[in-house]
Amino acid sequence: MKNPSFSPDNASDSELVILAHGGNKEAVDCLLERYKKLVRKLSAARFIAGGDPDDILQEGMIGLYKAIRDFDPENDSQTSFFTFASLCINRQMVNAIEASQRQKNRALNDSVTLTEEEWDNLSGESEKSPERIVLEREGKDERLEKIRKSLSLMEQAVLDLHLSGYDYREISKMLGKPPKAIDNALQRIKKKAREQM
Repeated sequence: MKNPSFSPDNASDSELVILAHGGNKEAVDCLLERYKKLVRKLSAARFIAGGDPDDILQEGMIGLYKAIRDFDPENDSQTSFFTFASLCINRQMVNAIEASQRQKNRALNDSVTLTEEEWDNLSGESEKSPERIVLEREGKDERLEKIRKSLSLMEQAVLDLHLSGYDYREISKMLGKPPKAIDNALQRIKKKAREQM
């Protein structure tokens, strides 16, 4: 029998995850709705080559669903659900992007039609060729992944949110940490990034 005073909207993330693990579909729906804005924010600057713009959003929602499935609210050593979900969402999107780039028709998926003016600019006195631009972009992605591996889970969450456009005060509220802790994490991330360069 349902508890008449229970409202999923007022329940904590951990309470909803426990209910979701018990098969409560309403709790799953509540968490999916609660974190949809985060999924949108994390997917805003990403795309899957040759895919529909909604594909990356769907991948993010899959990552969120996996976070609900895999989070252990009774494990005190684990991070908050928000941090865990951020990492799962991000990882799912990164994996989908990497998989799309491995496709056999990658060159066709990534191709764009140039106007005559754009072609003239590229073939004329352009400083960077399309190949150089792609290589630089891939180099940045590899450096970012290398930096990510040197970060703690909290630092990874802070970096993901920072790269998504949140400032340290907003990140502080989202992660439930003091602003100074977020600022310190950003400083550590910058230091580790410089070391990786």
